[in-house]
Amino acid sequence: MVAAAGFALLAMAYGCAEVPTDPDERAAYDERNDPLEPMNRYFFDLNNAMDELILKPFAGWYYILLPNYAQDRVRDALNNLRSPVILGNDLFQGDLDRAGTTIARFFINSTLGIAGLWDVASEFGLIYHDEDFGQTLAVWGTGEGPYLVLPILGPSNPRDAVGRGVDMAMDPLTWILPAYDLGYLGYIRAGLDAVDLRARNLKTLDEIKQGAIDYYATVRSLYRQHRTDEIRNGAPPDAVSVLDYLSDPQTSEAP
Repeated sequence: MVAAAGFALLAMAYGCAEVPTDPDERAAYDERNDPLEPMNRYFFDLNNAMDELILKPFAGWYYILLPNYAQDRVRDALNNLRSPVILGNDLFQGDLDRAGTTIARFFINSTLGIAGLWDVASEFGLIYHDEDFGQTLAVWGTGEGPYLVLPILGPSNPRDAVGRGVDMAMDPLTWILPAYDLGYLGYIRAGLDAVDLRARNLKTLDEIKQGAIDYYATVRSLYRQHRTDEIRNGAPPDAVSVLDYLSDPQTSEAP
């Protein structure tokens, strides 16, 4: 509640982007769907500064000191730990095939893969996929709302911000670790996840930053494209999906 109140106060302090009166400019404004752009740019710059000072250096050393093979083991283990959250969202979305894949992957990788350090399941054709409650809300027909840049967490929107909270509540480790006075392991996991993800995108982000006229606008666009792709599970925009069917069952064929 305190964090939400503080965020609301900051939104009022920095104000909303001025709504243009020209029809063409208004159309572009509506397409951006970024009414809190002044505040968002402030947090974007703050996050970018923190990234340059803290996260990027850690990710750089992680990439240099840890062999690629070891980095893959870290990523496989972190992906395996997400299995309960992924499974819950598979079921919420009514995708029993993907739910079965998640269950099979978890048991195979937790045993033959030694606590998930090796993605043995992929060798059996059980390919990893990710799901989160933000995607589930989208499948249920919930709109994304305005674009948001969250402190530390980065690009988001109200739907995905709520999804983050639900995913955290769904994760068994959120409750198990503190019960055994191991809550610090949750922070280590989150930090390792952030460093590993940043290390895998060192060159990509540098190239985007160097080539972008407006880095903020470029990241905003890429985030939305990425989320749309995740929600559709990689299907092309013109393909009939569960999302299309739920939003207009009269004109869409069942997937």
